[in-house]
Amino acid sequence: MTSDLRNRLLILLVLPLCALALVGVWLDYRSADEAAGRHDQRLLRLLPALADSVLAPSIRDHEPPLLLLAPPVEDFLRQNTGFAGYSVRDISGRLLLGDDWVHSAVPTTHAPEFHSVEFGGVTYRVAVQRGRTGAGELVVALADGSDPRQQWAQQLLLRVLLPNLVLVAAAALAIHWAVGRAFKPLVDLAEAVEHRSPRDLSPIDEASSPAEVRPLVHSLNRLFALVNAQAEGQRRFVADVAHQLRTPLAGLQAQVEAWAMMAKAAAPPRVSLSNFEGKLPLAHDGQAKGAIVLGVDQIEKLRNATRRTSQLAHQLLALSRADARSLDAQPPQRVDLKDLCETLLETFLDPATGKGLDLGLEVQPVHVTGHGWLLRELLSNLVDNAIKYTPAGGIVTIRCGMRQGRAGPPRVFIEVEDDGPGVPDAERGRVMQRFYRVPGTVGEGTGLGLAIADEIARVHRAALTLGTGPLGHGLLVTVVFPL
Repeated sequence: MTSDLRNRLLILLVLPLCALALVGVWLDYRSADEAAGRHDQRLLRLLPALADSVLAPSIRDHEPPLLLLAPPVEDFLRQNTGFAGYSVRDISGRLLLGDDWVHSAVPTTHAPEFHSVEFGGVTYRVAVQRGRTGAGELVVALADGSDPRQQWAQQLLLRVLLPNLVLVAAAALAIHWAVGRAFKPLVDLAEAVEHRSPRDLSPIDEASSPAEVRPLVHSLNRLFALVNAQAEGQRRFVADVAHQLRTPLAGLQAQVEAWAMMAKAAAPPRVSLSNFEGKLPLAHDGQAKGAIVLGVDQIEKLRNATRRTSQLAHQLLALSRADARSLDAQPPQRVDLKDLCETLLETFLDPATGKGLDLGLEVQPVHVTGHGWLLRELLSNLVDNAIKYTPAGGIVTIRCGMRQGRAGPPRVFIEVEDDGPGVPDAERGRVMQRFYRVPGTVGEGTGLGLAIADEIARVHRAALTLGTGPLGHGLLVTVVFPL
């Protein structure tokens, strides 16, 4: 943004400067031309005096003529010493008196003529006239090196071009500095918005913004407020629905569990639900009126479906809590990861043992700063996934401790490793998405476990990565916490 403004301002400034430079060149040339005109008139007035200064030889006719400079000519030569010269030649062009470099073609008329001669690095304006002198008809010439028109081309670089180039360079530096200083608040605002977390919808301080961009800041704050309100409404809806579903689902799950236990204990392969509801009206044949007769297999399927539904409601509520803005208002606490891992080992020991899994623990005493109930939910989802997808006879290991990173000091980590089917490399980016399951996955699941764990890791500014177990198979989930 600022670079584009700098370029625009530089172009808009350089173009007028170039136009002014051209105008300056034209005015300078006109001034030099006027001054040169005055010099021509001066040389024109001195030519008759130079012709009158030539006298006939006193002794022999073949000797060169004598020269007695008239006072005006003498003053001119003395004032322009080193930048003036003269010559007297006969009509054949032979030099009789003066400087040899002051030469020209012999005029064919008696009208004065002007031309330029280069000598010694100086351009001279030469006035030539053919006329009568004391020694006969001769050609006299006067050269003036102080003619401003002759020096104008040489002085153009120093007097016009170089100052304008310096001015343009100074203007470019000034524009670069001024635009950078003037638009720094706007650039800072853009960077602040760009580096904001998607969860950070807090308003921007309008008072710290320049008056010119406060309408933009006000509009951004209004947009943040609308998005925050909409997101908050969605979170409240999910949380309320999940919370409201937990109570009836818990009751339904308890009832179904009771039915399953009684069905297994009953001798007949089928059981009537009216026995568990009790006191249903009896028909004339002695059967419970309106009774629902279910087999053990149907009750087991109903129990599994109820468990999945209850788990889904619990995970939705956990996901809503992990994504809530209220976390910013809850102060983080010191969480003992070793104690957390040991607690979850006790919690999942029975399900793991019932499936024939070896649930192990490798921990070191480490602590992190965060929300304990969220970290418990994170680790619980990882362990539950590992137990759910690891086949019977497999191994699941929970770890926590300190690990040396590739650069910097050691960092705290937690890991859950299993020797199950794992997750293909191509699917590891997608399994973090909500409700996504790898095609062909065996077993029950909602596709929320890793999504919830990743969301909680982000809340704690930790990095959750998926890898392969040390033996080349299985899944290794690692969460590395910030320093």
